Amino acid sequence: MSEVFELGEITVNVTLKSVKNVHLTVHPPEGRVTLVAPMSTRPEVARAYAISKLGWIRLQQQALRDQARETERRYIERESHQLWGRNHLMTVIEEDTKPFVKLDHRRITLTVRPGSDAAKRAEVMHEWHKRLLHAAVPDMIERWEARLGVRVAGYFLQRMKTKWGSCNHAAGNIRLNTELVKKPKDLVEYVVVHEMLHLLEPTHNERFVALLTRHWPQWQESRRELNALPLSSETWSA
Repeated sequence: MSEVFELGEITVNVTLKSVKNVHLTVHPPEGRVTLVAPMSTRPEVARAYAISKLGWIRLQQQALRDQARETERRYIERESHQLWGRNHLMTVIEEDTKPFVKLDHRRITLTVRPGSDAAKRAEVMHEWHKRLLHAAVPDMIERWEARLGVRVAGYFLQRMKTKWGSCNHAAGNIRLNTELVKKPKDLVEYVVVHEMLHLLEPTHNERFVALLTRHWPQWQESRRELNALPLSSETWSA
């Protein structure tokens, strides 16, 4: 059961589930607010709880608004790009050949056809980012399959506007945001583990938190670090 109510400028999405405690969350990157409460919770009680936390909600939303954002990428000479949590300078070469990207120490060389625009260059970079993730993610999955005793039927990479990852419990699949290629690899692994744990527990209930704490004890620190890193320059929406 779910409902939505407004507290001034703040929209709260309420979901009633088989949980023992109330969970109020302000989600990055845009500050969406959700409240998960036990099935027996009356609407007026959920609303009163959210009202009591309005100050905290506003502080969390302000922190997200203040969070650094990447400037719009133009894919030009000596532009800075994040890769695995580190800055790399870009070199652009225009040649009449199939576009490709090469990494050499702290420099990314993007080779494109003459006259290619920023959209085309972004497309070439996105495909390269996916290849880098495809090279890194399978080992993480294999390592954690043995530890967690689960089997990932498949994983998918895609642009995701409001999540770092997701899990289809029924199909046994996980999805990962291609923006993760810009983050340190330990944080990428944290997202992989988080989504794989949803194969054991599909919801964010107490059991899930206990599993996450057992297998990734520093998960709160990892989550804070991940969400504190610069966001894409894209305007994100729910």
